[in-house]
Amino acid sequence: MVYPVNKLRFGIFMPPFNSPSSQNPTSSLQRNIETIQLMDRLGFDEAWIGEHHSAGTEIIADPLTFISHVGAVTKHIRLGTGVVSLPYHNPLWIADRAILVDHLVRGRLMLGVGPGSLPTDSTMIGLEPKDLRPALAEDLEVLLRLLHGGGRVNHKTARYDLVNAATQLAPYSDPCFEVAVAATTSPAGPVLAGKHGLSMLSLGATTREGFDMLGHHWKVLEAEAAKAGKPTDRSKWRLVGPMHIAETKEQAIEDVRYGFDQFCDYTQKTLALPTFRAEGSTFEERIAWINETGLGVIGTPEMAVAQIQRLMDQSEGGFGCYMFMQHDWANWQATQRHYELFARLVMPAFQPSRRRLLEAERWARSQQSDLDAKNGAAIQAATDSYAAQLQREAKPASS
Repeated sequence: MVYPVNKLRFGIFMPPFNSPSSQNPTSSLQRNIETIQLMDRLGFDEAWIGEHHSAGTEIIADPLTFISHVGAVTKHIRLGTGVVSLPYHNPLWIADRAILVDHLVRGRLMLGVGPGSLPTDSTMIGLEPKDLRPALAEDLEVLLRLLHGGGRVNHKTARYDLVNAATQLAPYSDPCFEVAVAATTSPAGPVLAGKHGLSMLSLGATTREGFDMLGHHWKVLEAEAAKAGKPTDRSKWRLVGPMHIAETKEQAIEDVRYGFDQFCDYTQKTLALPTFRAEGSTFEERIAWINETGLGVIGTPEMAVAQIQRLMDQSEGGFGCYMFMQHDWANWQATQRHYELFARLVMPAFQPSRRRLLEAERWARSQQSDLDAKNGAAIQAATDSYAAQLQREAKPASS
């Protein structure tokens, strides 16, 4: 195993995929909250929550509202919008609300933005998919000016008109919370992240197209950053992929019989997103789509470690955070076990604490034989000394 130099972070990307759509949405949202609480207790670093308005499965309409609630019931985990569909909104209100939430969660906010992934969302407000990426590029510049302050903003588009606009609050984070741009297979996300010196969320990192583009995406980001005179930092690059692990591969496959087919049906028949669509019509074919294409892992902790190392190698230099794609493939009990196994057996493989613990164990073993003999002799000497003392004390005093 070749370990990255940095301490890899871990988290979750939660659209959320609460499939099937026939389940109780209130209990689904509660389970989403409890998932993040569990990950907070287990030592995961980040949770990113999506914005969606249609199709019946991805049911969080406003990630900032959700984050403001989850922030109050967690302690350590950082919380990000994954992502706000910026072209759907007036950037002034996004800036204002994000700054408010940054104060409420005491600086744990991260703001992820993107063009919007569900065409059924944008269609309802009269936006065509072809217009979303250009709109994101325009709106992101406006948003950053509002977040960082320094003057009033005037900017007019067909979607909004800002006149001497400014936020009245400054961010809680100094000088501002982290801003990230979503990237799938096109270069649009890496271009914007590089141009503005922002973080990047690679949402399709493990798809066939995304996996092949990993190293290329970072090169695009670096090239655009160089042109703009912006710094780059691989620790701010996050990769998203699907997993479910159990003690054995057979158990993991049995676990996902609970909801994997419903998830695949959603990607094939409801979700109008050609970059992420399940392959196969049978359960076995769909398992192969995950395990045999490199998309993800339905298997063991060892398979999870190998998958993350593979992504490390393919990224041509490493990245900062691996995030689960949230799903309801398994029931709640098996899903919790998945997170517990991952935290106990997978995360340490990419973090310095494990390396130090193993080195401490190796050193102790190298000293064990010699020190064992010395310690045994010391214990025996102490025992003999005490026995001799008792004998002396038992002798009658001489007359």
